[in-house]
Amino acid sequence: MLDIVIAARKASISANLAVNRILPFRMRRMVGPFIFMDHAGPVQAPPSEARELDVLPHPHIGLSTVSYLFGGAVTHRDSLGVEQVIKPGEVNWMTAGSGISHSERFEDPSVLAGGQLEMIQTWVALPEKDEETPPSFHNYSPDQLPVFTDTGLWMRLIAGNAYGLQSQVHTHSPMFYLHVVLDAGTRFGLPKEHSERGVYVAKGSVEAGGHTYGQGNLLVFSKGVDPLIVAREEATLMLLGGEPLGNRYIWWNFVSSRKERIEQAKEDWKQGRILLPPTDNDTFIPLPEDKSRPSDPPPEVLS
Repeated sequence: MLDIVIAARKASISANLAVNRILPFRMRRMVGPFIFMDHAGPVQAPPSEARELDVLPHPHIGLSTVSYLFGGAVTHRDSLGVEQVIKPGEVNWMTAGSGISHSERFEDPSVLAGGQLEMIQTWVALPEKDEETPPSFHNYSPDQLPVFTDTGLWMRLIAGNAYGLQSQVHTHSPMFYLHVVLDAGTRFGLPKEHSERGVYVAKGSVEAGGHTYGQGNLLVFSKGVDPLIVAREEATLMLLGGEPLGNRYIWWNFVSSRKERIEQAKEDWKQGRILLPPTDNDTFIPLPEDKSRPSDPPPEVLS
């Protein structure tokens, strides 16, 4: 029934911001087109430490970053000139394509002091035909995202299609991504229209196949099975998956179907050919020292 269970590992994405890293994992790089998943927070910090949490400008190619908040606020700035504060229930969907840089800053000290900041960021790899698409950014408000409720169940479809719902978020390949909240005892089945499916337990615990899985576990299910998820207590889940895209290389913030494209992206960042955000260009994250090849397990990846 279960293909694999992936337990989150600790990682750092800025000077003082630790996250739970779920994907990529050595034994399972992707679930459908999803190649990266981080869960940050809840974060609590005094106002004096806010700057140390910021993720400075850094580059991406060959993917879309998807930011979704449970609480708090994050300011996004990118090399297209976009400046967008994302709030809970919204989606920031940034397609890097041929190359983009962006920063993520936490500019509301009251959010940090109150321990309200909590977010999920995923990366969706692009099909080969779209890997060099021009970069773009879109913010989607909650009223653009379908919501379904039933006894003991609430869910928001962030992207793709599932359970007869269709999101307005533009995607490049067949996929689904949902925020689900279950009351204790609620039984829940996974969408059947996608071949690769994962359930990340963000809060609480669930039972599947006679075993209980708590917060920080990603359950990946084999194709063709119809698992039943039972909430052992109130649980918040992120469901994700879709159709596989084939092999992808990942190194730092770069994703591509071709090793040589990642090497080009490294040089482009070093030489300043990927521009910085025009309103956030005083500093940036330099290219890490390269001690691995794109086919090796990647170094710590920055969101």
